[in-house]
Amino acid sequence: MNTVQVQVLGYALLAVAEEIGATLVRTAYTTNIKERMDCSAAVFDLVGNVIAQAEHIPIHLGSLLGIVENIRKRYNLDEIQQGDMFIANDPYSGGGTHLPDIAVAAPVFHHGKPAAFVANIAHHSDVGGRVPGSNAGDSTSIFQEGIRIPVMRIIEQGELNRELMALILLNTRTPEERKGDLQAQFAANRTGVARMEAIVAQYGLIQYNSHCAELLDYAERKLRLAIDKIPDGQYTFHDYMDDDGVGQFPLKIQVQITVCGDQIHLDFEGTDGAAQGAINVVRTALMATVYFAIKSILDPTIPPNAGYFRAIEIDAPIGTIVNPQPPSPVAGRTDTCQRIVDVIYGALAQAAPERVPAASNGAVTALHLSGINPTTGKYYVYPETLGGGGGARPTKDGMDGVHSGVTNTSNLPIEALEMEYPLRVERYELVTDSGGTGAYRGGMALRRDIRILDHQATLSTHGDRLKFAPWGLAGGEEGGKAQFVVNPGSADEHVFASGKVSEVQLKAGDILRVQTAGGGGYGHKCS
Repeated sequence: MNTVQVQVLGYALLAVAEEIGATLVRTAYTTNIKERMDCSAAVFDLVGNVIAQAEHIPIHLGSLLGIVENIRKRYNLDEIQQGDMFIANDPYSGGGTHLPDIAVAAPVFHHGKPAAFVANIAHHSDVGGRVPGSNAGDSTSIFQEGIRIPVMRIIEQGELNRELMALILLNTRTPEERKGDLQAQFAANRTGVARMEAIVAQYGLIQYNSHCAELLDYAERKLRLAIDKIPDGQYTFHDYMDDDGVGQFPLKIQVQITVCGDQIHLDFEGTDGAAQGAINVVRTALMATVYFAIKSILDPTIPPNAGYFRAIEIDAPIGTIVNPQPPSPVAGRTDTCQRIVDVIYGALAQAAPERVPAASNGAVTALHLSGINPTTGKYYVYPETLGGGGGARPTKDGMDGVHSGVTNTSNLPIEALEMEYPLRVERYELVTDSGGTGAYRGGMALRRDIRILDHQATLSTHGDRLKFAPWGLAGGEEGGKAQFVVNPGSADEHVFASGKVSEVQLKAGDILRVQTAGGGGYGHKCS
């Protein structure tokens, strides 16, 4: 085995994944993708192993994990043709982790036969359902959350399936945007296919497959070496979700991590049953979250491929919030994923305190404003998730105003927001003293005030850490809590009791304030 060639191929495949993502961002229609970069891309082998994942959104790995496997279940290899593409978004049939994330995969051919797959995923601003944005935390069934798309062929030998596209566009409030973003996804995959065809031709299929197998083995070896440096033992930690938006609160997330030699096992026994509201996490989303958390603490340099999955065992009782059954709602699953990261970090802090930060903001703090744009007369949906404070680290302060854990989007620039939507940002700032104190300070939260201009808007949200603050470590204090407020400081001020609400009517002139949580502090503060 030529190790240099293997490494060169590994970087080449990662470059392909990154170029797929870059093409998607450059050609996308909506701000959520072209500005916030709420999308991801990956290269797979023929059986569905991730060979290379771009450094975009960790939770999107869960959305991509099942798509190739389910393409193979539904279609025989001899039914798959050059120029085909497949689409899916359904969390319960291997197409995603919530419905707004639409995945598109394409086969790569070599000498007339499938050799690999490329895929990308993008968060669409609306896919139907009971609320604009398709992403409220208080839905009670997945059937309320939007159109469900099992793995289907959207393009056949280069020709668009117009009937399927028409069905998808009919089930969204903003069909022009969906069409534009889907076309960007198709274009991104075509770029990836072209690059992959050249790479496979350069190496030859036998050598290409052999090198890919070695890339997987290498990632597994690196993780096992990292695990072996952690003291053997059992480490348990738990934390709570504020509520599920429909009256169930709080909800416990618990993990017991067992380290034995070069194996690590995570058991979520003790976690509460599936929520009535939309904060449940399907199995693939749980897997992506676990993989991120373990990699980020034990060895961030491990190549992002399926090899390191082999050293991690996960038990999640069926019917719990971390492994629900249909039709449990899942729209706001990322808030729960962030809490899963927190409990994994809390457990690992007992085993490797020199590596683990205090809790970060621990939610995605998502808002969706919608209505008729008085300037254009067209319906709009503005989606946003806001970062917050990063947890303080054993040797330095936490980062201010950042996305943490399984999310990695950017905050939408004010100029882009105000140019696209009938909204005005009147305040956008870091929140003083929102980070937990300690020897090292937790990162500061974000505050954004948005005024509704000349129309009536509808608001739906999902967020957390309004009640249970991010915890500190080693004597550090907890971070500040999040909040949603309408018309702050006025006579008609309204502070939301839950971060998971939907269909709140805001009139022209109203101000929505969104404030995220600050990071926990680390270590005792010197007197």
